[in-house]
Amino acid sequence: MADLTTPATTAIEDCLAVTSGESVAVVTDDKRLPIGEALYEVASDVTPDATLVRYQPGDQHGAEPPEPVAGAMAHSDVFVAPTTKSLSHTRARTKACDSGARGATLPGITEEVFTTGLDADYESIARECEEMLELVSTAEEIRITTELGTDFLVRPGERTWNADTGLVHESGDFSNLPAGEVFVSPEDAEGTYVVDGTMMPHGLLDDDQTLRFEVKDGYVTEISDPEIREQVEAAATEVGDAAYNLAELGIGTNLAVESLVGSVLLDEKAAGTVHIAIGDDAGIGGDTEAPLHLDGIIRDPTVVVDGDEIELPSP
Repeated sequence: MADLTTPATTAIEDCLAVTSGESVAVVTDDKRLPIGEALYEVASDVTPDATLVRYQPGDQHGAEPPEPVAGAMAHSDVFVAPTTKSLSHTRARTKACDSGARGATLPGITEEVFTTGLDADYESIARECEEMLELVSTAEEIRITTELGTDFLVRPGERTWNADTGLVHESGDFSNLPAGEVFVSPEDAEGTYVVDGTMMPHGLLDDDQTLRFEVKDGYVTEISDPEIREQVEAAATEVGDAAYNLAELGIGTNLAVESLVGSVLLDEKAAGTVHIAIGDDAGIGGDTEAPLHLDGIIRDPTVVVDGDEIELPSP
């Protein structure tokens, strides 16, 4: 069995900087309990006000957790959420941060990803994020191309770029763990993007496997993969066209992630990749609420910012 204490200590003490006078809510589910318990044990060594909240895994990434879970997040100084399905793009997470809690989500985390992904220099990751922000934060247009057929244009508009550094030290701060990306929810997007890295429900794609998406006026119009198409169609029965929203463009900045492993949580942070997501963006600066957020990782992209190609971080 993997030693979970070391990465849990990195998360609690370095990334979240928990102090003895703070309350901590560790939110986990039945499938991620060992990681939740490791985080709870470390948090309990730091502060007497640590709580472990366990619930049944959600049905979809971005689905709202039960109300007691949301309440625990909102009424703690710090929350950390190793869960099967992502809480990152939920109203529960947004409300918790708006109320002053700082926290980190670890969606789909496995013990392998927990032990490898938290073995990183988060000060270095923060520097890479800042350097990338300087290149993209004022961009009017960003074009992504690949040899496999991606030719995709995003216009951030008035939306703000964000940095996921893993350093969650101030009230209201939020990050994924493992961390390492800059991202934006664009006002408009169009073109074709071809995922050749990792995307759920498939995980790491085979060498000859690709997933093609067509986008027009900021909405996905065609999805080549039937399983992903079924997920989006199911969400659309609940929220309509919002399920097809082009939600995010992200650029990986974690130099420690040298190869993709099949975990979206880790792979989307890999230096030298970009990822594009469908669905909810209300939690990252957009205005669309949907019960899903589906990231697809693209390898070896060329990124052109307002006509000039930029150099991506390289491990």
